[in-house]
Amino acid sequence: MSVHELDTFLLVGSAVTLCAILAVRLTSLAGLPSLLAYLLMGVVLGESGLGIDFDNAELAHALGFAALALILAEGGVTTSWGSLRPSMRLGISLATVGVAVSVAVMALGAHLLLGLSWQLSVLLGAVTSPTDAAAVFSVLRVVPLPRRLVGALEAESGLNDAPTVVLVTLISSGGVHDHPWYVVVGIVAGELVGGIVLGLLVGVAGAWLLRRAALPSSGLYSLAVLALCFLGYGAAAGVHVSGFAAIYVAALVLGNAELPHRQVTRGFAEGVAWLAQIGLFVMLGLLLSPDTLTWPIVGEALVAGLVLTFVARPVAVLIAMLVQPLGLRGAAFLSWAGLRGAVPVVLMTIPMAEGEPGAGRLFDLVFVLVVVYTLLTAPTLPAAARLLGLAQPLDPRAFELEVAPLERIAADLLQITITPRSRLHGVEVGELRLPRGASVSMVIRDGESIPAEPRTVLRRGDDLLVVAPRALRERTERRLRQVSRHGRLAGWVS
Repeated sequence: MSVHELDTFLLVGSAVTLCAILAVRLTSLAGLPSLLAYLLMGVVLGESGLGIDFDNAELAHALGFAALALILAEGGVTTSWGSLRPSMRLGISLATVGVAVSVAVMALGAHLLLGLSWQLSVLLGAVTSPTDAAAVFSVLRVVPLPRRLVGALEAESGLNDAPTVVLVTLISSGGVHDHPWYVVVGIVAGELVGGIVLGLLVGVAGAWLLRRAALPSSGLYSLAVLALCFLGYGAAAGVHVSGFAAIYVAALVLGNAELPHRQVTRGFAEGVAWLAQIGLFVMLGLLLSPDTLTWPIVGEALVAGLVLTFVARPVAVLIAMLVQPLGLRGAAFLSWAGLRGAVPVVLMTIPMAEGEPGAGRLFDLVFVLVVVYTLLTAPTLPAAARLLGLAQPLDPRAFELEVAPLERIAADLLQITITPRSRLHGVEVGELRLPRGASVSMVIRDGESIPAEPRTVLRRGDDLLVVAPRALRERTERRLRQVSRHGRLAGWVS
């Protein structure tokens, strides 16, 4: 690449990135994942639009895996283990048993209804079975749901890439024909378990190291966490276990460890993941040739999507829920919330890079399926949650909370704004009964600071500054929310 070409790339790349960032606002208002806007940008920039010619499946495969690794790292770093733990069994079951059931049902449906060979039918089932964390949570962020549902969806999306990548690779390379089905299952399970174990080792060792390192800048901690996550990914690939499982688990451990500058690290990881999403979806849009999208392919995509949405996914959820039942309403929502995003399209680059016969046509089919059924299901998720009685109403007595780290004393500064209907109004500071070690340092009222004495009475619109050691952070928040909902007597009667 010459300097002139670099200048042109930076100009176009920065313009596309800025447009993609602004598109997030529009898609969020419409209740759609931003991936649809990014895919459309790629199609517009491609050979049928502005004329950028990109058809290198091997490069798309490599860049796609790198972007997915970044997205999984961000998912692990920003996920609370407390919200994930209650639904971990169901999440693992959905990512393993659920994926296997979905692959089987989709393969049978594709073979019988679309007339695809068993090779392509199983391949279609494998690439369309995993859900996409970026697609799911860009929509679910606007819907307050029970923690057990959010935890199950998050665990599934973080872990189901690993077994499907192994399966798609085996199918594309012809390795699946060399072994009985139970050996293939053993290979997939072994790679998944190996990746999880390696990710745990890297995460625990990395957290131990960073707690004892005295780095001169908060930004270095962010880079170190990301480097450790990719160390897990690379080490897993080197010993032939799942790199995706390793990077997600390592990031989950590091994101929940008591490390310096955790908030800065999470913000950095989120920004990098957004950049990875933008680049990934625009690249996949470039890879598509709209001229090849014939009506027969669109029809096949609609049929495959019907089987996936209304047969394969519900059956997979019901069977996976045997380990941790959530009721019919929970099963219905989990079935409808199984959004497919970049993952199926990226997985299709594996057989394309291997030169699998029929892979190009299958890529177009999967692309159409993802776009159409994301447009169908994503905007209706809030309504589905309300219809099923799962959407939790916003608590009018809750307060607004912001957090800033105090790294030198291993504490957090909580800024609480007392909302009009919060029952913190009229409560004295001494009646808060915060955990020993946490304290109200200041009350700000009408722009003026008031000393926080035990007899200071809190009012609507006040801002409280509370200092809490990190070990007491959750207990302090829980106590403040308790008083905000139930008043000064909260907690006296259990």
